[in-house]
Amino acid sequence: MSADEVWLDDKEQMAWRAYLRSHALLVAELNRRLLALTGLTVQDYEVLVNLSEADGGRLRSFQLAEAMQWERSRLTHQLTRMERRGLIVREVCEEDRRGSEVVLTAAGRRTMRRAAPHHAADVRELFIAPAGGQLGTVAVVARRMEAALSAAE
Repeated sequence: MSADEVWLDDKEQMAWRAYLRSHALLVAELNRRLLALTGLTVQDYEVLVNLSEADGGRLRSFQLAEAMQWERSRLTHQLTRMERRGLIVREVCEEDRRGSEVVLTAAGRRTMRRAAPHHAADVRELFIAPAGGQLGTVAVVARRMEAALSAAE
């Protein structure tokens, strides 16, 4: 491999670094705002959204980990914190007594419903508005990345 093939060229480097920096800034700002208004972290919110969209507000732990692309140990720590706050409970899975299901509590559902309008407004302000007329392009690129990464699994 030549040196040119190893390193990103200037255009590639600029795009990659801009993406990394903007993603980090976006997640940090969304987290700051969500935490200030609702006491939820972005990670809490992501768990609640996944559960709220699941049949009966419940998912097996491994399904939740897969949906969020998280390591099981990270999810376990996250769920422990959320369970202490009454947002979720873990129950033995009726179908497979060895496994557990994560269940959205009424308090978790209420908390998410209170947070959702604020979070949506923040996403519109911080992500959608800056994309302007390019939002469709952003979506196309994101779907292409998702497809390529999914195929690599």
